[in-house]
Amino acid sequence: WILCQQNPKTYAIVKQLLAEGNAGELQKYFGSRMEFGTAGLRAAMGAGISHMNDLTIIQTTQGFCRYLEKNFTDLKKRGVVIGFDARAHLSSGGSSKRFARLAANTFISQGVPVYLFSDIVPTPFVPYTVTHLKLCAGIMVTASHNPKQDNGYKVYWENGAQIISPHDKGISQAIEENQEPWPQAWDDKLIDSSPLLHDPYAMVNEEYFKDIQKQCFYRNINKETNLKFVHTSVHGVGHKFVQLAFKAFDLSPPFAVPEQKDPDPDFPTVKYPNPEEGKGVLTLSFALAEKDGARIILANDPDADRLAVAEKQESGEWKVFSGNELGALLGWWIFTCWKNNSRDTRAIKDVYMLSSTVSSKILRAIALKEGFHFEETLTGFKWMGNRAKQLMDQGKAVLFAFEEAIGYMCCPAVLDKDGVSAAVITAEMASFLASRNLSLSQQLKAVYDEYGFHITKASYFICHDPKVIQQLFDNLRNFDGKNTYPKSCGRFKVSGIRDLTTGYDSSQPDQKAILPTSKSSQMITFTFANGGVATMRTSGTEPKIKYYSELCAPPGNSDVEQLKKELDELVNALEKHFFQPEKNKLQRKTE
Repeated sequence: WILCQQNPKTYAIVKQLLAEGNAGELQKYFGSRMEFGTAGLRAAMGAGISHMNDLTIIQTTQGFCRYLEKNFTDLKKRGVVIGFDARAHLSSGGSSKRFARLAANTFISQGVPVYLFSDIVPTPFVPYTVTHLKLCAGIMVTASHNPKQDNGYKVYWENGAQIISPHDKGISQAIEENQEPWPQAWDDKLIDSSPLLHDPYAMVNEEYFKDIQKQCFYRNINKETNLKFVHTSVHGVGHKFVQLAFKAFDLSPPFAVPEQKDPDPDFPTVKYPNPEEGKGVLTLSFALAEKDGARIILANDPDADRLAVAEKQESGEWKVFSGNELGALLGWWIFTCWKNNSRDTRAIKDVYMLSSTVSSKILRAIALKEGFHFEETLTGFKWMGNRAKQLMDQGKAVLFAFEEAIGYMCCPAVLDKDGVSAAVITAEMASFLASRNLSLSQQLKAVYDEYGFHITKASYFICHDPKVIQQLFDNLRNFDGKNTYPKSCGRFKVSGIRDLTTGYDSSQPDQKAILPTSKSSQMITFTFANGGVATMRTSGTEPKIKYYSELCAPPGNSDVEQLKKELDELVNALEKHFFQPEKNKLQRKTE
């Protein structure tokens, strides 16, 4: 590693540890290589093979380049796109921009054209560019909403969706085979004079905003609305692009939270730069909204692919919508706009919406009543993006896809979650509703009245010990003796089990799950006799065991408080009997 190293900062860190004989710290840096999975890479920036640094980026890109050469005979004609966010790590000299330039240099050294954005961009701009320019692949250097020390390397295939297996395994193997830096691998200045380097920034900024305008249906209302919005980009990349999206829809620009609108890799005003964590991230947004009389807050995560929304209630309280609630509203809105603008009602047979298996089934309820198709996929937009592309290639219209982790695909031009288009489409929906004297909260209730209440609750426990996580799931699979799952959870009777780690599904005649299975991640879904569903799964990018629960009622059952009480009791039982946090020393999510 030292022989290959040309970054003076990471070199100095390792030399110092060697001089001190600090085996413990060296083990942290060199104990195991970062694993390249379907999410690409995600790790802390720093020295060694287990961290994101100049050398691991060069090695990863060399492997990826060789893998693409194997798969595309026209790679040197079509090329790849590379984008980056604003993350930086002073002590190791790593930054998203530096990593992006090193990756570009690797491809250009092999004669591959590179479309490298000259400035920070939202993650959805990369898949958009892959599709728009018909490129072979895309790379986004970002760690999304992870803590500030982290960075990541996210990969898209030629179809504009994130990679799925077996590409991850093929790329991983190619990385192993291309460890030694190629000649000139470190000299990223070479790219600046190369005819193979292109900057797609101006073109994409124009074309993307043209494309999302196809989802703008109420321009006159947008021009005249008195509704005010606050936007925060949480020290990330989103500010400029959400301002441009509002302009494209003829909406007055949202008030930007001044302390958070400019990119800052230290995220100084928040503990976690993740709007999914709730009100703590939105404190400054609430204050600005109160000051400027705004009723709605739109919050992007730092790479602007997710969106959180809050609305001031008549009581003066702020309601932060869950990902499932906003999914219900956007699903209703996008279908309603399609229906009102579709000249051929028979076309509904070719209309699809998607959501992940741990998200609310509200889209299924809307689809059943309205006559379009709903499909669920495994967790993550890599599955929804790839499935959407398959359906679109068959001539189907995929109007919308979402996951409960505040990710929304509202526009078919981007086959991934997109917080920029979701923000402006939410703003148009809110402006339209305001012109009918309705709030988002009132419309959400109307959706549930029409299609049945879907009450959801999700949270997580933190666990840094993989052995404890493995033991917890092993216990669930051997609950009352070997190979037996729980028959009840406290007072709640279990009526069905689906285990997507082993491929078991008690509801299928052959007891085999229909959705793809993965032995490398844990995921068990329990169906209860009271109609409740709960899924427990491990996270692919964080040391968390997550759970998702939902209780659905048919239309007309309006006793929401009773449903909430029942779900609360089910969740308490799930935590007590299945997670056993005290016994397993699990750390609870704290606000």
